[in-house]
Amino acid sequence: MAEPLVRLEAVTKIYRMGDVELRALAGVSLDLQPGDFTAIMGASGSGKSTMMNLLGCLDRPTAGRYLLGGQDISSLSNDELARLRNQTLGFVFQNFNLLSRTSALENVELPLLYSNVPAAERRARARESLERVGLGDRLDHHPNQMSGGQQQRVAIARALVNRPRILLADEPTGNLDSRTSEDVMALFQALGQTGITVIIVTHEPDIAAYAARVITMRDGLVRSDVRQAPRAATAQAGQEGHP
Repeated sequence: MAEPLVRLEAVTKIYRMGDVELRALAGVSLDLQPGDFTAIMGASGSGKSTMMNLLGCLDRPTAGRYLLGGQDISSLSNDELARLRNQTLGFVFQNFNLLSRTSALENVELPLLYSNVPAAERRARARESLERVGLGDRLDHHPNQMSGGQQQRVAIARALVNRPRILLADEPTGNLDSRTSEDVMALFQALGQTGITVIIVTHEPDIAAYAARVITMRDGLVRSDVRQAPRAATAQAGQEGHP
């Protein structure tokens, strides 16, 4: 088997509030391979959001090791972590987080702006990323001219524009209807087939069914880790939002 892209070794995360300690993760170990499509599930307080923050290099473990591409992230400076997030990781959120007065193309260009990519290359890569998610004909549309599903696809295009190895999605279908949710999951499945490691946090079993692996968290621990035959998502909403 290939070297894991992600490896957690007995990872613990403790938050301290005054004299109170909250153990959000209590010794989690797992490996994720390149191209894995994994869903992380669990009730509120289970540790799934803390796990997502650690995997996204937005936080550091209190104890244990997180190896990303064989590199121990605890040895990295804050600037190095920021560079890693920008170049290796892509993030998708429930609320899309798009700039309302900015076109789809300009929204997708933003991560490249922070990477000091020249303007012509920014525009070309943003266009390519939007075409990849089926929005090549919506480049100049603003978020208020788009449906929820189209806005989420712009957000996914923005997450992909730096060509990340890992795509992290936090409740990515939480604001979408069931038909549009399936369209988004079809896109995630297609991205996984290109070798991108997709990790989603969801509380919906119907959404987790599209993943090839489901990790269930409780009390800061992995309570189950199941590989399954994923439900095939159909991009039935490909014309969604069109006349």
